[in-house]
Amino acid sequence: MNNVMVLVRHGQSEWNLKNLFTGWKDVDLTELGIEEANKAGALIKAENIKFDIAFTSKLMRAQKTLKIMLKVMGQEDLETIEDERLNERDYGDLTGLNKDDARKKWGDEQVHIWRRSFDTPPPGGESLKGTADRVLPYFNSDILPRYLKGENVIVAAHGNSLRALIMQIENISKDDITSLNLGTGVPMIYILNEEGTVESVRKLEL
Repeated sequence: MNNVMVLVRHGQSEWNLKNLFTGWKDVDLTELGIEEANKAGALIKAENIKFDIAFTSKLMRAQKTLKIMLKVMGQEDLETIEDERLNERDYGDLTGLNKDDARKKWGDEQVHIWRRSFDTPPPGGESLKGTADRVLPYFNSDILPRYLKGENVIVAAHGNSLRALIMQIENISKDDITSLNLGTGVPMIYILNEEGTVESVRKLEL
């Protein structure tokens, strides 16, 4: 049987609910986010995957999602590595702003460019390219080698840090990756080839 890499975006956070730009701000999960993490754990448990290693960011919403999932799976003692290189994209001056208010201030088109272009950062923040430039070297040096050794790996992170990983492993263009939407608390099970690119991917949803 092939070993797997499971990628999960954190459950809904308090600032997701309020439609605020979150970035590196350390906010907690909502009740729905906790419920999403529990469901994700149950879905993965049903796959009978015994993990060897977990990776997550330095932000509470991803760490808590992972912790809840592992508890549901009965694997709460799993070795877990936390690293800020898996953190969400830094939204700079947009952090904490309501997305609708930001559109009123800078205009729909400009905010859309900041959110969805590959290499245009918001003021004081990171572009998706900038996020990928810190995420991918870490993935290639620390995470992927564990998978290629035959281990089962789980990564709980954020919309944009996961977009960066998926761009590489699914060989998605920089133009197309910006439109990829990742649901909160939806596990994706990957089987990769020896080059670390996708052989198969499956979303686990109820």
